[in-house]
Amino acid sequence: MTATKPSPATEDRRQRKARQTRDALATAACDLILEHGPAATTVEAIAERADVTRRTFSRHFAGKEDAALDFVRRDGDRINALLRSRPAGEPPLLAYRRAVREWLADREDPAWHVRPRMRRLLALADTEPELFAAYQRIRVDAQEESIRIVAARLGSDDVRDVRPAAVVDAAAGVLIAALRLWARRGEGDSAAADLAALVEQAYDALTSEAAAATPESTTEE
Repeated sequence: MTATKPSPATEDRRQRKARQTRDALATAACDLILEHGPAATTVEAIAERADVTRRTFSRHFAGKEDAALDFVRRDGDRINALLRSRPAGEPPLLAYRRAVREWLADREDPAWHVRPRMRRLLALADTEPELFAAYQRIRVDAQEESIRIVAARLGSDDVRDVRPAAVVDAAAGVLIAALRLWARRGEGDSAAADLAALVEQAYDALTSEAAAATPESTTEE
């Protein structure tokens, strides 16, 4: 007996349902961790809040920290997709910066930082070891993909050519620095209200410092 292949519409429904379940779990994990702290939050409580089984949770996430920080992984994927779509002749550092700018400016699918309580969660990830470790794993995965994208843009080998890693580590490092500063300033600090502006300031600082550090602009002591 030949199995019937699912129609595209059926596959789309399944994908939407899976995405909705994943989002519900991520939201539940974020809410519970902010309400009770990471140590007091269990996977079972997250599954119950999302109205799914423990097994369903395990199909989507390795642990509660990965669930709470799923928005970081998703937005990392979005930045990389935008980086792939940048014009081929654009310098890699500028391409990464503009990809980040597009991500922050998207109003149809807003970046995570505009969602309620995300600043608190990011600040918590900076102090809670398990959350910090999960954040670092997700960040490194996204940057490794960015390095491969930049290497392809340059037509080079990301293992033998230092340029892709150097560009991505610098560009992503600027974004991370701006995010940490934004999170640490707190909800009431109007100077950090616009993350996009803070990110632009951080990239301006990088480019100006890099220009000042070129061999042509320095003298040996």
